[in-house]
Order: sequence, then C-alpha cells, then structure tokens
Amino acid sequence: MTSQFLAYVAISAFCVLKASSLDTFIAAVYEHAVILPNATLTPVSREEALELMSQNLDVLEGAITAAAKQGAHIIVTPEDAIYGWNFSRETLYPYLEDIPDPQVNWIPCNDPNRFGHTPVQERLSCLAKNNSIYVVANIGDKKSCNTSDPQCPPDGRYQYNTDVVFDSQGKLVARYHKQNLFMGEDQFNLPKEPEVVTFNTTFGRFGIFTCFDILFHDPAITLVKDFHVDTILFPTAWMNVLPLLSAIEFHSAWAMGTGVNFLASNIHYPSKNMTGSGIYAPDSPRAFHYDMKTEKGKLLLAQLDSHPYHPVVANWTAYASSTEALSRGNKEFKSILFFDEFTFVELTGAMGNYTVCQKDLCCHLSYKMSEKRSDEVYALGAFDGLHIVEGRYYLQICTLLKCATNDLNTCGDPVETASTTFEMFSLSGTFETQHVFPEVLLSEIQLAPGEFQVSSDGRLFSLKPISAPVLTATLFGRWYEKDGALNVSSALTAQALIIMLIVITPIVYSIYW
Repeated sequence: MTSQFLAYVAISAFCVLKASSLDTFIAAVYEHAVILPNATLTPVSREEALELMSQNLDVLEGAITAAAKQGAHIIVTPEDAIYGWNFSRETLYPYLEDIPDPQVNWIPCNDPNRFGHTPVQERLSCLAKNNSIYVVANIGDKKSCNTSDPQCPPDGRYQYNTDVVFDSQGKLVARYHKQNLFMGEDQFNLPKEPEVVTFNTTFGRFGIFTCFDILFHDPAITLVKDFHVDTILFPTAWMNVLPLLSAIEFHSAWAMGTGVNFLASNIHYPSKNMTGSGIYAPDSPRAFHYDMKTEKGKLLLAQLDSHPYHPVVANWTAYASSTEALSRGNKEFKSILFFDEFTFVELTGAMGNYTVCQKDLCCHLSYKMSEKRSDEVYALGAFDGLHIVEGRYYLQICTLLKCATNDLNTCGDPVETASTTFEMFSLSGTFETQHVFPEVLLSEIQLAPGEFQVSSDGRLFSLKPISAPVLTATLFGRWYEKDGALNVSSALTAQALIIMLIVITPIVYSIYW
C-alpha cells in the first residue's frame, strides 16, 4: 500500500507539473532611455542616489505594467538602467544595496527590511508581484569584507555589477555577478569564483549573464552546453561597433549559433551609439529594435517556444574543407577591421566564386549580385588571430562586407547604408572551432529574418534574394581555448604592443563610453 501510494503521489505530482507547464510564453524586453546622474567627483547622499534611481524606476514601471497588460510572462531591462554609468568606486557606493543569495527565500515586497534598507529591491519585487510578471533588472551589490580576507579591497567592501530576477510573486529567484568586466568598469569587482546562474519556470529553464560576458566561454557557453538552458536573459549597455558587432546583429547571431532563445535589453543612448534590443529565437529574430534618431525608449514583445527546437549542430569546417580553393586570381590586400588586420580580396564582378585565407583559415564565397554597381565595393575577408584591444579573445572570422568607399583601405570601416542587393550568397570557412555565430546585416542596420540559414555542413547561405542591400554576411568564430595565446604576432614585440595599447585605449574607450 505504501509503495502504491508513493507511486500515486509521484505520478500526480508529475501530472500537475506537466499540466502547469507552458509550451510557449510571451517575452518582453525594454530599451530604456536612461536618466543619468550629474557628473561628480564626490559621492552624493544616499537620498540623492535614491531620487535618481526612483526616476528611472518610474519609467521602468510603465514598461513593466504595459508588458504585463499585454500578457508578458517575463520582462528584461538593461544593464545600468537604474543609475547609469561613469562612476568611481566611491561615487557608485550610495547607489548600492546588499543583495542576498536567492536561497534565503525572500520576497522584498512582503518583508522589505529583512536584509537592511533595500528600497530598490523592494520596488522591483513589488513591480513583479503586483503585475504577476518575472522582472529582470541590473543593480549594484555591496558586500562588506575585512582584513581576514586577503582579497578584500582597501575600502573594506566588494562591489558587483549584478543582475537580479524576481518571479511573479515578487520572490528573488536569481542573482548574478558579472564576470567579464569591460574596460572602465573599475568601480566593480570580479566575483571570487565565476558564477553560473539558472532558474526554472513553468515556461522553461533560464540562464543569465551581462553585456561583455557574451564574448567569452564562461558563463555564456557553459550555460548552454552544460546547464542546458532554453532561454538566456541579457541585460546590456551595448555600444554598436560596425561592421560586425552591432547589437542586433551579434545578439541574433549568438542565439542562432547556440540554439537558444535570447532576450537582449539594451540602453537607449544614441549619442554614444547605444541602441539595439531584441527577442531572438534560434531560427530567426522574433522582434528587434534599432533607433539612432529618437531619444525614446521602446518596449518589445514576442511569443517564444518554452523549449526551442535545437537545430542540427553544424560541422563548421565540413563544406569548406571538402571544397577546392575557388578563384584566387584577384590580388589580396590587408585592411583593418576594429583594430584587427584582415586579409581581403575584392569582389570584381556581379557574380563569382572566391577564396581568401589567413593562417589556417580559408573562407569560401559564392555570390550573385542583382547588379555590380560602380560606386560600391564589396570584399571577402578572413581573420585568424587574437584580438587584444578591449579584451583578449581569439577570433576566426569569414566576412562578406561592403567597404566604406571605393578605396580598398576602407574595407572594414563602419558603414550603415548600401545599395547593392544580392540574389544569392553562400559563405563557409575552414574553422578550427565549432563556436561560430552567423550574422547577416542589411542597410540601415536591419536584420533579415527568414532570408538565410545555416546548413549542417557549415554553410551560411541565402534562401531567396535578399530583401534589402547587404552590409555584411559573416561567420564570426570564437576559438575560446586560444584566448590565452602568448604569441600575439610574430611581428609584434611586447614593446610595440604596449605602445599600441597606449595609443588605441583612449579611442576604444571613447567608442564604448
């Protein structure tokens, strides 16, 4: 009788869980036009900090309420959305709260003073509870430490760039400390150990990371490969870097390359090239927003599969390795793309087949343009090397792109508009990594949902004539195992590297901040 009863309980519990699970859900992301604090070298009072954060939370409340009324189950808000940026450790401190481990089972809306004075967490919790929606936000965490901790900073505290998630009852269910801090984020500390944060819902298994994390293996790839999440939550303060790293371009490519849903919420601050949010499924973008013309925020909603279909994993080198080198009659040339020296070959005709190689990476392209315009130049480029500017990460990239002008030295420069349309293209490469992200970006910084796909043998190809002029079609490969490579270049001495970094760091900093 006991065993029968236990079996009955187990079956009943499974049936209840099954009945309560959802095959689809409504996702929302909000691109927030952040209200920034006044620049100051001295810390403001806690009251002044709360006033500024309250202004941003008022705006976020409108977006959260609107999303809930439209049936959204979860909403993601951006990195830095509540207090902005350009802080030192000291000036950031008044904006921070102590954020406990979610295992404490806490609903701040019901018990606001359990972990000290936490009005920001209380308000986020109440917004989630009162609107019956999961709320994802980015705030700052503070943790006191003392001399018994050899890693304790001189000011006696750790400060973390932190994502939090409150469920539809207002309970804190996730806390993530950003692992890969971008240059200039000196106000924050790295977590002592890399964090991999997941949580389960009735509409899938979720993971979370922040902005610059996306370019590294941990925690981003680990969440997908080892923890098998269905959906990634991605608060970001992303500055678009064309031609290969605009927000909607790279984030949609990451979703396709990993086979998960990806909810990307960006800051809206056009004067610093910050725009571009989206709701991306593995097969195609469901909704996206890019706006450099207005100062307004934007709410996006879309339906996603709770457990998205994982396409067949591409063998990214299969096709290219079995293909003989295509035409290499055109003279190869070098040009710089985001501080990396690519090897290019110009596309001289309205149609053709080309190969270009750098080191062990050979990129193959077959294409047909609607017409070969005399006022636009396109090139096929390859890069196989360690990027060292605002971080160290090893890249293998094959890219078809429009050059900024007819001067070949501008191939790789940022460009936003084009007039050349392609009837077809097929791009592949002899990659030595299986982490490759397929990008297609059209004129005016638009995506091409449903117009291209990836084959199991590693080709990125068009399904039909592309609907608008093409800026780039790219296979963006990340060879994570080589990020620690010491031999940057046979021609680049340590002294030359130091000089280069001194020169370019202010340039990159101005691009991103």
